[in-house]
Amino acid sequence: MDKVSIFWATNLRHLRQRLQWSQDELAERLGITRSKLNAHENGNTINPTAEDLIRFSGYFKMSIDSLLKIDLTQLSETKIKELESGNDGYASGSKLRVLATTVDAKNNENIEFVPIRARAGYIAGHSDPEFIAALPKFTLPHLPQNRSYRMFPTVGDSMLPIPEGCFVIAEYVQDWLELKDGILCILILKSSGNDFVFKKVENRIKTNRTLMLHSLNENYTPYEVAVGDVLEIWKYVNYVSDTIPAGNISMMQIAKSLKEIQVDLGKLSAQK
Repeated sequence: MDKVSIFWATNLRHLRQRLQWSQDELAERLGITRSKLNAHENGNTINPTAEDLIRFSGYFKMSIDSLLKIDLTQLSETKIKELESGNDGYASGSKLRVLATTVDAKNNENIEFVPIRARAGYIAGHSDPEFIAALPKFTLPHLPQNRSYRMFPTVGDSMLPIPEGCFVIAEYVQDWLELKDGILCILILKSSGNDFVFKKVENRIKTNRTLMLHSLNENYTPYEVAVGDVLEIWKYVNYVSDTIPAGNISMMQIAKSLKEIQVDLGKLSAQK
């Protein structure tokens, strides 16, 4: 069995330092001695008592599982606030999806770009902070703050008229149950060879634990994937492309063409 990482000590220290409190100040608020708090933060308390687990969990408004299993030092301020506000799957008995992200000097999340050459490694490294940190990063000023974005290249023509080879910027979806039918998404799948897909989603999670995926290009047949085969879902925001899309023919142009055809037919009739 693989060794289980426990982040209790480092998490308690991180949360205290985040509040800019001394050990004396936090110990007083918790109703414990400074030496006891120090023992927790330095990893000298190997098996915290149930009373201490509940005490720290209640004070920091985080589930015990999160304090034990998630390395909070690797999360952005936005993600920590999400855990504090109750967006914590462990607290409700379901597995929490923790997204590895990078932040700038002001602690705002970057937009990471996943180039085609990194797609193969993304499946294994999508939750590895070191892998994500090595990806190219950028920011866009018009996107709302306190959300997570990533950019993915598209391959194939299944989503025409969105051009092939464009770059899709998408927002991370934490709660898949809230996905509305018809929304465009980048899905990261466990299956090799078809691991990154850009599709219109039909949400069937509540009925049979699946998602039906549709292409905008009607030449492609919809297909179903089990939620257990999905690693991440990213909701479409916009795309970047160096291809100028073909414009639609206006009604004026159609009317002009029909008039020209009528004139030509009239000339043909006159010649008979």
